[in-house]
Amino acid sequence: MSTLDEEERREYYRIEDSVALEINLLSSTDQSGHQAMRETSALFELLSELHINEFESQHLLRQLDERDRVVSSLLQSFGKRIELLGRVVAQTTLGKLGAPQPVTISEGGVQFHSDTSYAVDAQLSIKMVLMPQASALMLHAKVTHCDILLDGQFEIGTEFIDLPDSQRQLLARYILQRQAALRRQALESKEAQ
Repeated sequence: MSTLDEEERREYYRIEDSVALEINLLSSTDQSGHQAMRETSALFELLSELHINEFESQHLLRQLDERDRVVSSLLQSFGKRIELLGRVVAQTTLGKLGAPQPVTISEGGVQFHSDTSYAVDAQLSIKMVLMPQASALMLHAKVTHCDILLDGQFEIGTEFIDLPDSQRQLLARYILQRQAALRRQALESKEAQ
C-alpha cells in the first residue's frame, strides 16, 4: 500500500459505492480542456449548490419548526418539490453519463475501473452523480496510481485537486449517509436471521 493510500485512509472515511462517472483527460498544455471543464460544469455546479443550500437550511427549518409548524411544513414541502426537480435534471444528466459503476470514494479522491490507462500525475476532469440524492459534482483530480487488472481494465486511483469546500461538505455528508444506511442494512439483515 502506498504512503498516500495510508495517509488518505487515516484522514478520510471511504466507502464502496456505485456512481455515474464521466472521465476526461486534461492536457497541461491545452488550456481549452480546462476551459471546457469550467463551461460544462454549470449544470453540475447548480445541482451541487441546490444540495448544499438544502443542507445549510436544515438547521433553520428546525428552528422555525419550533416556532411555527405551519410555515415550516410549507417550506419543507417546497424543499421536496425543488429536490424532485433536481432529481429530474440529474436523471437527464445521468443519461449522458451512462450507467452507474462501482467506485471507492472518499473526500480525498475516487478509485474506479477504466478501459483507458492514465499516466500517474495526469489531470482529469471527473463528472460524478451520487445516487439516490442525484447530487452532481464536477471535480478536478490527479491520477495517483494506474494498475492493470486481470480482465485488461485498469484500476485508477485519483486525488481531488482544489476541491471547493461546499463540494467537500456535500461529499462528506453523502459518505456519512451511505455509511449509516449500510450499517442499518447490516443490522436489519442480522436481526432477520
